[in-house]
Amino acid sequence: MRKILNRRQVLVGVSALLVASAPAVTASATGDVVADAVRRMSLEEKVGQLFVTYAYGATVDTADPASVAANRRQHGVDNAEQLIGKYHLGGIIYFAWSGNTADPAQVAALSNGIQRVSSIPALVSTDQEYGVVSRIGEPVTPFPGNMALGAARDPEAAGEAALIAGRELRAMGVNQDFAPVADVNVNALNPVIGVRSFAEDPELTARLVEAQVRGYERGGVSATAKHFPGHGDTAVDSHTGLPVIGHSREDWERLDAPPFRRAIAAGIDSIMTAHIVVPALDPAGDPATLSRPIITGILRDRLGYDGVVVTDSLGMAGVRQKYGDDRVPVLALKAGVDQLLMPPNIDLAFNAVLAAVRGGELTERRIDQSVRRILRMKAERGLFDDRFVDPAKLPEVVGTTPNKQAAQRITDRTTTLVRNEILPLRTPPASVFTTGWGTTADPVPQRLATAVSRRAATANALATGANPNQATIDRAVAGANAADLTIVATNKAWTDVGQQNLVKALLATGKPVVVIAVRDPYDIAYFPEARTYLATYSYTEVSMESAVRVLYGEHAPVGKLPVTIPVAGDPSTALHPFGHGLTWEG
Repeated sequence: MRKILNRRQVLVGVSALLVASAPAVTASATGDVVADAVRRMSLEEKVGQLFVTYAYGATVDTADPASVAANRRQHGVDNAEQLIGKYHLGGIIYFAWSGNTADPAQVAALSNGIQRVSSIPALVSTDQEYGVVSRIGEPVTPFPGNMALGAARDPEAAGEAALIAGRELRAMGVNQDFAPVADVNVNALNPVIGVRSFAEDPELTARLVEAQVRGYERGGVSATAKHFPGHGDTAVDSHTGLPVIGHSREDWERLDAPPFRRAIAAGIDSIMTAHIVVPALDPAGDPATLSRPIITGILRDRLGYDGVVVTDSLGMAGVRQKYGDDRVPVLALKAGVDQLLMPPNIDLAFNAVLAAVRGGELTERRIDQSVRRILRMKAERGLFDDRFVDPAKLPEVVGTTPNKQAAQRITDRTTTLVRNEILPLRTPPASVFTTGWGTTADPVPQRLATAVSRRAATANALATGANPNQATIDRAVAGANAADLTIVATNKAWTDVGQQNLVKALLATGKPVVVIAVRDPYDIAYFPEARTYLATYSYTEVSMESAVRVLYGEHAPVGKLPVTIPVAGDPSTALHPFGHGLTWEG
């Protein structure tokens, strides 16, 4: 547990971490360490604190030619060290695609490197939502994600998962997690939220958001509720377009606001904005990220939130359609935002904010307001106490046996049996064919086959991809005909006719078939003839193990649908209602 500093201790820590030639800081009349730090920063340093972006490479000073080339192409520098030095960045965000997350030891070393070259402790962030969005893979403990936790309906379990996750992230030097998702997924056709949401029910979502906020922050990591004011009722992905939400003000208060209210009451460190238009909240047509009526008027003034507000990525289409990349960061700050995440051109964005201050559009006092919030969050996470992590302690914290046992125990309570004709398997099959969706990174049929093989069955696997053609379907049918039981995994089959045709062809063999939706539970609406159907909401190994345990009757399914599954083409009619879930004794 991190040490809590008194004001004088924090004051001394900040002074040591600022410019070396600065005089020693003594307690002032205000005694405010953050205000004192802000007074010692240049305008350029203050503006830099507002920005969070990524750098390519496994180390802070990478010399890897591919990483150097990518950094030069994107940022005009060679590595993270140069990027931080040039723009005085307040934070860095990690991704697998930028080469930042190979394994815990590498992540910890990179985090220490970032802290070493940062004049003020850095916020090191990532999107570790778990389930379908996990930037750092095993041996980090896997968890099944939000909608699975919604199926378990257990705030204590959700909080335990976040506590373990927070401790593991902090051990690797990650101190800000862009999680949990607080969106209420009331639209079954939502292309971007889906299982990243806990539920379609605002109160259930709110309880689990609160539990996870407390868990992450007890674990030493700043939690981030996203995406304000609520991205759960969209049919457009804000990465590629600008969603418009038709909720009335009353709808918003009833459906979208409760999880954010609960997060604020729990003392959340940061809240992420959504690149969505909500005309009932701001008729100007600006995305929420750039809307002063939404960010200042509602989030700040009405909900009383004075923590850090961070934008979603400024490289997303939803925030770039109305204004140029030079205007977006300025307008976000005018709206009331503090952190500017991943502008598409850091040099353009940084200098646009500087020019706005020097030209009088933004005041330095407004910049100071955001810098104070950011530094306060850093201080409250203990970064001015000790910004570095000890890689030698990673085996004691990350991916431990107790942590993985907890993950399996939690996941075992999430699997939902939606329809049943043949489970539990009274006579274990001698041969099992596993097929359906899978990728190189997530070989789901093979994960299922491995779990089945542990039950003394012969298992053969065939991954068919997201949208199999007829030749692939024919191969799967041949595999099903040769086996005693077929298990087919689907992933957002409602978007891919090939997956729908695959399941229908397997069912037409007349052989026993179990369908497992390993992401959105809505898939069954597109092959309603399926008689045995489970939802796992996730395709991690623990989720696949849990599903196979249900198949073999090793534990009874207890998950309940956290969303309604509507009839295909008729969202007003429920095929399976919220709260539905079958089980058996034992």
